[in-house]
Amino acid sequence: MVASSSVKRCRATQRRSSISLTRQGSKAWFRSARAAKYRSGNSTAWLKTKAYSIDEYELHGVEREAGKPAFALMAERGTGRYVGSAFITLNRELRERLWKRVQEHAGAPPKGMKRPATQWVRPGLIGRVKHLRGEEDLRHASLQDFREEG
Repeated sequence: MVASSSVKRCRATQRRSSISLTRQGSKAWFRSARAAKYRSGNSTAWLKTKAYSIDEYELHGVEREAGKPAFALMAERGTGRYVGSAFITLNRELRERLWKRVQEHAGAPPKGMKRPATQWVRPGLIGRVKHLRGEEDLRHASLQDFREEG
């Protein structure tokens, strides 16, 4: 897993100043002064940031609808358990290569998955996904790259 660059920058800031850092699960909290106590609700003394990781998942399908962003349906490698969707944030060249691979690897939908706008894919395409760290399923996910398995 790879920590996001924003968390790395904040750690560097923490070392240079007296800002303290507290971790709560997948979130990192930064406060502006040591004397600032945490209180729920809006505050200028605390800044909440998200920590991300990058992992590989199997591409199950791609959902494309006119006027909406495209996203990839991802599953755990090995088990095939659906873990969520990731927005496709690839550059034009990679996106066109992905569409070509999806058409070449077209397959039947998995049992119980009824999504009319989805083009299903046979096993064999692996996607590298950036997602919120500490969650069982994908949250705030984006497809960064893909490759063929094997």
